[in-house]
Parts: sequence; C-alpha cells; structure tokens
Amino acid sequence: MIVAKNLVKHYDGGLVKALNGVSFEVEKGAVAALMGPSGCGKSTLLNLVGALDTPTSGEILIDGRDISSYEPLDRFRARTIGFVFQFHHLIPGLSLLENTELPMYPLGISKKEMKKRATEMLVKVGLVERMDFPPTKVSGGERQRAAIARALVNGPSIILADEPTGSVDTETGQAILDHLIHLCHSQGATMLIATHNQDIAARTDRVLHMKDGVLYDAI
Repeated sequence: MIVAKNLVKHYDGGLVKALNGVSFEVEKGAVAALMGPSGCGKSTLLNLVGALDTPTSGEILIDGRDISSYEPLDRFRARTIGFVFQFHHLIPGLSLLENTELPMYPLGISKKEMKKRATEMLVKVGLVERMDFPPTKVSGGERQRAAIARALVNGPSIILADEPTGSVDTETGQAILDHLIHLCHSQGATMLIATHNQDIAARTDRVLHMKDGVLYDAI
C-alpha cells in the first residue's frame, strides 16, 4: 500500500509551490490514475513516491513504513519500485538486453542470473527477437516495451508510470498499456500512472485528480 500524508514540495526557496498538502492512499495491487494538466504536480508526486526526491514536508509510507527510513535507498528503489517514463531513457550504446539488466546491478546479482531474468522479461513483452538490438534499431513502441521490461525486471511491488504512452501513436499506446496492466496484475504490483488521457484513466481502478499542486475529487 502507498500512503501519502500532507505532502508539500517547494522549490527555489518556496517560490515554486509544486505540491501543497497532498494526501491519498492506493491499496496494494490497485492500478490508480493520476490525472491533471501539465504542470499540476503529477511528475513531482511520482518522484517523491519513487524516492527520487524528498518532500519539503509530509511523509510517504510504503507498506506502513516511512520511505525515508529505508537504507540504503538505492537498494530499496531497485527492489521495490519500477519506473516507466514518457520517454524510454534507454542507453543507446547498450542492447535492449543490457538495458534491461541495469536495475539488477545494485542487488549484486550474478551476470548469468541477470541475463536469465532480463531475457525472461523481454519474452513477456514480446521482444526476445530484438534483445540484442540497440534502442536506435527498433521502433518507438519496442523501445517503450523494453523500458517496461527494465522497470519490472526486479519484480517491484510498486510501478510508477509517467505518461508512458505520451510519445507513441494511439494504437501503440494501447498495446503498451495492455502490457503494463497485464504485467502489473500478474506480479501483484501496485501501479500509479500519471496521465491526461481519459481512455487510460477509464481502465484503472480509481482516479486521483490534481490541479495546481492540490489533489481533489479522488474517486
């Protein structure tokens, strides 16, 4: 379960107020959409939940424990959280297989086991025949599927997706969403997906609406 309590995030000495007292809960295994216009604070909120940034005030609990108490934090992120972004952020000089292996390095997994797990995940997203290709030699949809494989390779209990279909066409976006939701359910993961797309939101278990750094009308 994810619990956020009165999250505030300010930048530039308080001049930029990205979040202003955001509180919510997402049940274990649920898929929740975080909706709102660009600049409303969706990405900031995901970064806080994903321990990529720290709140100015407030707290985030993961399975009842304050996220700030986990040490070392990079190992916690690697084990617990999978990130999928609008742009895939794959490393061009590495193959899809090598990119998928990257989240396992902080966990001290053997190279043989890393390759095995990465290959299995690429099979699940339909990329086994592309796994030796670099990102520059595959399509945009395939790059995003590889990014999903990378995000889920450690079996995270939380998946954070920030506009994951925003950089591809509608048909490809639907396929990517299908993969995300299927893998999320098959692994029993909780997913928070930031989007402005009503069609995506309609496929989730609940919707959280944001505007100007405030969460409102959660349904």
